[in-house]
Amino acid sequence: MEPTPLVRCYTQPQQGHQWLARYQGKQPVLACVLGFTDTGLVPGISAAGATPHDRRYTAIADAEFLVNGPQPQPSYPLPPLHVGASPVLISRAVLEAQQFPVYVFNSGLPTPPAIPTIDLRGAPAHCLSTGNALDLAVVEHLLQQGLHWGHKLAAEASYLILAECVVGGTTTALALLTALGIPAQGKVNSSHPTCNHAQKWELVQRGLEQRGWSRGAIAMPVAFPTEIVAAVGDPMQIVVAGMAIAASVECGVLLAGGTQMLAVYALAQALINQRELKWNPQQIVVGTTRWVAEDPTGDTVGLAAQLGTVPLLATQLSFAQSSIPQLQVYEQGFVKEGVGAGGCAIAAHLYQGLTQDKLLQAIEALTRRYQQIQQR
Repeated sequence: MEPTPLVRCYTQPQQGHQWLARYQGKQPVLACVLGFTDTGLVPGISAAGATPHDRRYTAIADAEFLVNGPQPQPSYPLPPLHVGASPVLISRAVLEAQQFPVYVFNSGLPTPPAIPTIDLRGAPAHCLSTGNALDLAVVEHLLQQGLHWGHKLAAEASYLILAECVVGGTTTALALLTALGIPAQGKVNSSHPTCNHAQKWELVQRGLEQRGWSRGAIAMPVAFPTEIVAAVGDPMQIVVAGMAIAASVECGVLLAGGTQMLAVYALAQALINQRELKWNPQQIVVGTTRWVAEDPTGDTVGLAAQLGTVPLLATQLSFAQSSIPQLQVYEQGFVKEGVGAGGCAIAAHLYQGLTQDKLLQAIEALTRRYQQIQQR
């Protein structure tokens, strides 16, 4: 019996249900980690921004909307998508309804955000196809920052929602998982209705070959986890892995995302195996949307099952009955997830028992406010 039928547990059901029961009625703290990789500028790699130029600003625009909501003259307006509306509308609607504390972290962006953020002094990543995405010293620094902030935020949270915004992040997730020895080819998701697996895999192969790691590189590990992130990762991954490790000792952790957060969990496992770090994996779940968990063009559930010990949860939020076309297209596979949308919806169900109808009404009301401001 699940604590709420609006959250489904797809893997590790006993552990997942225990986690949901433990944090039902509890208010979380949301930490959103922004990052950037030039991988997101590859033509066609992502639909989170209609053009490569738009995608350069997606993370900072989403973060501004997450914190401020609809504004007449935002510094960075939400970028146009090929189809659909930004998932930050879901996250912001939950924040407005339930007033969760929120912290935004800059792990490495080409342009500083227009809102107050905690600058972790990271760096944007080069395209993973170079095999030299980040300096190892930067990765090691960001790991320490993640561990520090995970411990610090856990002191004020019953549980911590760890969200991300990295355009191109499902491709760096595929690279990270592959280099960690996890067969993830054909299993990751994307913001496209049909995942562009071949394009992602080609970039991953090129990046691994640049490092002299075998073509396909299924059966590594060939390097330490931080070296893998430096080669083919992005700055968000190492920060959130560090946060999850440290916070799990003291509170619950909801890794809010799909493929990207499964990769972060795998990275945390690898770091624990390699270094003398304490964590409590029983306190960690991955939480996403139904659109990701049931994406017929990926295999999120199968990927989660390969990691062995992490429950995959998903909000059962549906836009099938929405009167707004930009939301309805989520049911056709567009957009799916981002900026902690699935995790925030799960928290909304848990904290105040927000029903499907109430949550949909809140998201639609916010979307209409945003559209009205846009039209002025």
